[in-house]
Amino acid sequence: MAGTVLYERDGHIATITYNRPEALNAINTELRADLNAAWVQFRDDEEAWVGIVTGQGRAFSAGADLRGGGAGDATNATFWETPGMTSLENGLEIWKPVIAAVNGYCLGFACTLVAACDFVIASERAEFGFPEVRIGVPTIQGSIRMPRKVGWQNAMELLLIGERVGAQRAKEMGLVGKVVPHEDLLPEARKLAERLLLSAPLAVRATKEVAARGQQLPFTDAVRFGETMRRVAGATDDAKEGMAAAREKRTPTWHGR
Repeated sequence: MAGTVLYERDGHIATITYNRPEALNAINTELRADLNAAWVQFRDDEEAWVGIVTGQGRAFSAGADLRGGGAGDATNATFWETPGMTSLENGLEIWKPVIAAVNGYCLGFACTLVAACDFVIASERAEFGFPEVRIGVPTIQGSIRMPRKVGWQNAMELLLIGERVGAQRAKEMGLVGKVVPHEDLLPEARKLAERLLLSAPLAVRATKEVAARGQQLPFTDAVRFGETMRRVAGATDDAKEGMAAAREKRTPTWHGR
């Protein structure tokens, strides 16, 4: 995939890159469509077991493009957050682990994307924020995700004040897991991805899905769902390989089936 978003796979690690650096990777209609397509490609790529999302240039993404196409274009791209299940930010179910490698400005809908990721590694240069209220626009999906991610007061600091916070403050909030020197960002993300590849990919996906759905279900229903997923995952070839490797005291070889 080429254009405003790049999709590249190296082995079992897929990297999705905002690729509009001349505009700080601001999201217009074209980038929005390319990003949607990249997430669907990642979800459906059977050889992609872990995802990394990052930005080209000095920004992760500066949010909606208010200059490139005007307010109407920005509305179509990001502000009218109709739940279409077309991208990770707005509800597309992707049970593969996703790492955000935040290299610079991460604003608005891009910050919503980060809240939807499983792991967040930030460059020391990264800045996070929801500037929408400063231009008279409410944040919707960010408002839904952030209290769950960082707690009420931290979420309100981001959502209602509209100021950017640095990487260390974002780590204090719980939005970021690790802050690293800028030049170490992608190597650190890659290192984490390789650690994730040591786990059986189907077991990882089942565990992530139980963790997510379990937050929305009554406890007994969550346990029943989890036990069903355990049986499904336990019937896979990888589960047999894992047990055999444990008995034989060797490293398992996963195949994702």
